[in-house]
Amino acid sequence: MDLKVKRGEPLKQKTPCLVLSALEGKLRTPLLKELDQVLDGALTRAVRDKEFSGKQKETLLLHPGKRLPAERVLLVGLGKEKGAGLERLRQAAGTAANFLQNRKVTSFVFDLPSLPLRRISPQDLAHGITEGITLASYRFDRYRTEKREELPPQLQESWLLVDKQAQVNDMEQGIARALAICRGVMLARDLVNMPGNVKSPDFLAQQARAIAEETGLKCTVLEQKELEEEGLGAMLGVAQGSVREPRLIILEYRGGNSDARPVALIGKGVVFDAGGISLKPAEKMDEMKMDMGGGATVLGTMLAASLLKLPVNLVGIVPAVENLPSGSAIRPGDILTSLSGRTIEVLNTDAEGRLILADALTYAKRFDPRVAIDLATLTGACVIALGHHATAILGNHEGLIRQLISAGEQTGERLWQLPLWEDYAAQIKSDIADLKNIGGRPAGTITAAAFLQKFAEEFTWAHLDIAGTAWEEKGRPYTPKGGTGVGVRLLVHYLRQSMPPRS
Repeated sequence: MDLKVKRGEPLKQKTPCLVLSALEGKLRTPLLKELDQVLDGALTRAVRDKEFSGKQKETLLLHPGKRLPAERVLLVGLGKEKGAGLERLRQAAGTAANFLQNRKVTSFVFDLPSLPLRRISPQDLAHGITEGITLASYRFDRYRTEKREELPPQLQESWLLVDKQAQVNDMEQGIARALAICRGVMLARDLVNMPGNVKSPDFLAQQARAIAEETGLKCTVLEQKELEEEGLGAMLGVAQGSVREPRLIILEYRGGNSDARPVALIGKGVVFDAGGISLKPAEKMDEMKMDMGGGATVLGTMLAASLLKLPVNLVGIVPAVENLPSGSAIRPGDILTSLSGRTIEVLNTDAEGRLILADALTYAKRFDPRVAIDLATLTGACVIALGHHATAILGNHEGLIRQLISAGEQTGERLWQLPLWEDYAAQIKSDIADLKNIGGRPAGTITAAAFLQKFAEEFTWAHLDIAGTAWEEKGRPYTPKGGTGVGVRLLVHYLRQSMPPRS
């Protein structure tokens, strides 16, 4: 979709649809009063009949006929003035895009001067609207072969309208930045949505190579023999139940000073998780194609960071495996030797994500990262604790956690901190090995993080459990059903805010 900026007056725009926004209960702005007058009181009647009040995500479509150059006028509610900010704007833009796309309207003008968000810069306004429109228009329909003509058409063109020529350049920069980030999000969504019969560990490695070829990143892929030689025993243990061999994917981006320590991003890459011998229930097992959501986020973030040319050094590590039951699969009670040398008693083969992340975190040490952040659809307990509205964050550095929480608030990808007290580590002590891979039912999300912490002791480290946020069941304004790509926008925002100055 093509997004552009132009200067002009909203009620003089010739367009298939003019999109305006409104705060709840504040429908007498100069522009809306003028619109109401031109349309002979149509807005007044709609408000009187309780068809529109400006509530969040509420819409009202008006057909002005020959009274305006625009064929339609769509009003979108921002909700109450208190709390109205960039996230509400993204949701309003996404609501408008969905509304128009479902009615086969593929071009529209979004008026910015009428937005009642005065504390947000023009560049950030353009960024937020672009994210809302672009991410709302995402569809994963490549496998639909019948009646494709009935699918909603792709949006073709959107204009962001400004009233000052001096704002155009800033707006264009905001659009360009958002589009680069959205490419990363949509890559992550595509990878999560891809079916398991296509999405092997080697398939993920091929996607990483494609990113590297496009952007100039350095890509290294360790295959079965190299993993055995390196000694990634925990990762190999998880993979041994599948005929599809594992891959350790490493992407390196050098945008900062040559001597600057990198940020390490580590993402769980279980391309399909049947649970192994500790088999999952059949219901919704199909959704376990999304168990590589953390790895998808890392690949999407690496793509976005390179497109934006962020002045930071990054390394992205994705341990990619498939977890299946078979005659060669690990059994409950088996003991694995990890890359760190620690031994792990496997009491539940469905707690496999922490095993592959243990080896990936250990592998990351050779890059001497200044910060390490891992992302994983790690625990069902996280969904029980936080539902699908927030990602759990735990770690060993309060400053890093606060920075990530702030980035989550700014991007609408909210985080909620759980404690990681030493008391929880007692639950993962094994009688016959150094660690066991589960700590029982109590505090399952926390004990999983306590397990990972044992392999991140040398880092400034944070762990994001995206089990409840990597997959969308119903669809939201700019997040269609399926993979969400959660974490890409959050991590890019964090990286932009925490970049060390170049010398």
